[in-house]
Amino acid sequence: MTTVNEGQPAPSKTPLARPQTAPTMSITVTVAQFTKTTSTISLCSIANFINAADRVIMPIAIIQMTDEFKWDLHGQGWVLSAFALGYMSSMVLGGSAAKKYGGKNILTLAVFMWSVSTFITPFFARSIYALIFLRVLLGIGEGLGLPTIFHIFAHTIPVEERSRAFGYLVALGSVGQTVAALVCPHLHWSWMFYTFGSLGFVWVLLWLVLYTEVRGPVEEEFIQPPKISNSSVRWIDYISHWPLWSIYIAHFSMNWSNYIIMQWLPTYLARNLGAEKHDIMFTAVPYVMNSLVGMAAGHFADALIARKWTVLSVRRLMTSVGLIGPGIFIVFFSGVNNLVLAVLFVSLSMGLSACNASGHLSNHADIAPNHSGITFAISNTLATIPGITCGPLTAELVTQSHGRWFPVFFIAAGVNFVGAVIYLSQSAASQVL
Repeated sequence: MTTVNEGQPAPSKTPLARPQTAPTMSITVTVAQFTKTTSTISLCSIANFINAADRVIMPIAIIQMTDEFKWDLHGQGWVLSAFALGYMSSMVLGGSAAKKYGGKNILTLAVFMWSVSTFITPFFARSIYALIFLRVLLGIGEGLGLPTIFHIFAHTIPVEERSRAFGYLVALGSVGQTVAALVCPHLHWSWMFYTFGSLGFVWVLLWLVLYTEVRGPVEEEFIQPPKISNSSVRWIDYISHWPLWSIYIAHFSMNWSNYIIMQWLPTYLARNLGAEKHDIMFTAVPYVMNSLVGMAAGHFADALIARKWTVLSVRRLMTSVGLIGPGIFIVFFSGVNNLVLAVLFVSLSMGLSACNASGHLSNHADIAPNHSGITFAISNTLATIPGITCGPLTAELVTQSHGRWFPVFFIAAGVNFVGAVIYLSQSAASQVL
């Protein structure tokens, strides 16, 4: 028995090992979660950087290639639109394959496929039919990519960080387009494909080493399990809900004007506004604006949610800005003959379009967290129809209008306005699948 002298403090018992307290464990888990989330967003956003850069090479390279191979306007239109044929055909496959085989495996396959098709394009460019085939193959690889990333984000990104996650994803895509637009005009057209194609091979190695997938009995585990875990969804259910259709239509509307800008902006500036070869670098400005606004809009949307705005009101606000704003500025763009003003208006149009990342694009994980890869695949498949039609349709409209482009841009603005009205009236944020 231990005695204590009067007036002296009792000796304290110091344990050999103090167990970790709850706050300490909570901090450890939070730091690990932050690191995992940041790593996932970074790797997937870099993949989208490469995705977007590879996609935008051809609209720049085709000016040099047309001079060398003597293609007419309709030939150029089919080369540009061939990408969308492959892109559209593989997206639903990508969403369902990611659910079955894991996001890591499918994203690895996707990036490798589109990088190979980009890298070998110069070897087959003399045959327009082989070139169209490679463009389709590029589209198939990229079609697998984004639905898989949406699947990964729905499983690994907390709801309070999704706006900024999708904002960075879209922003890095714009940065990829920006870098391609800045670098490519200084390269021979063949080196455009060699340079950006090789980036994908490097990314695949990093992805395999750095990303760890946590799988449950059926698929990857959710960081925040959804309220309804429904694995037996019929295919008809994906087209039976108006909240889903509001997303599909908004996405279609956004892509209508975006595909026109992506495919035809270099040609429009060169042929109609007299832009010289070095002026084609101005096509980078809209993508810079898009990336900056996309990141800022993501943080702004998450801040509104943190201030107790409802998720639905935030999604509707960002989608409205992302569709109505671009529609207005693309009309202004069509009405000016000054190169600087044209670049300003098209940059404002593309910049505001980035708000859609925090709007209807983030809405997939809200209303269908178990199946967001598939719902995005369906949405993006429908939204790729403009990518197929905008090449030949734009060529036909310009030809029939005797070289005038305003019908092309007015139709694009009208589609944006209709998409905004439908999304505002039919969208939701509660889980439907």
